[in-house]
Amino acid sequence: MNRTAATRTPVELVVLDMAGTTVADDGLVERAFAVALPEHTAEAAEHVRATMGESKISVFRHLTGGDEERAQEANRAFERAYARLVDQGLCAPLPGAEDTLRRLRAEGRTTALTTGFARDTQDRILRALGWEDIADLTLCPADAGGRGRPHPDMVLTAALRAGVGSVAAVAVVGDTASDIRSGLRAGASVVAGVRTGAHDADTLLDAGATHVLDGVADLPALLADREG
Repeated sequence: MNRTAATRTPVELVVLDMAGTTVADDGLVERAFAVALPEHTAEAAEHVRATMGESKISVFRHLTGGDEERAQEANRAFERAYARLVDQGLCAPLPGAEDTLRRLRAEGRTTALTTGFARDTQDRILRALGWEDIADLTLCPADAGGRGRPHPDMVLTAALRAGVGSVAAVAVVGDTASDIRSGLRAGASVVAGVRTGAHDADTLLDAGATHVLDGVADLPALLADREG
């Protein structure tokens, strides 16, 4: 399908990231990382920021030099630390996120929430927010064969489960370059970045974002304008 035709395809499925896109992060990922690898360097902390949105185990494999046992232990420590922060109430929806998710479904679009966290952590976040039923699908890397972003697997898994007519009928929304690359590799026609998370507008555009929004609350209007 050519690009012009793809831009006219109505969006049937919207795949949205969680932390930084629909859920406020406020530095929780970096705090949990510091617990998981207390000996981390400034260079390691910068790598964590640069790879926000990716599967956490892949980040720890890099930081531990490919030591799988150490990477797995660090990842478990990270998930435990993040879970404690969530349980302390340090987790909240970003402005307009709940209304956006409900509006998208009311418009007849399938919604999917995705994350680089493990399933247990994702479920804990959803319970803390009362979001167990707010989206049609919730996916983590384990649901897509183990590969997280920037691979396209979670987006494509959501597309298969939603039964979309074409990958051009998919929109992907996220706050990191990894989110953007994942959407582009999956063939989504809308790959929008939001300025509420880890990466700024220039980073999102450099990664190939088709649009950059102030926040997820602006998404329904973007889709309406595109399809109008």
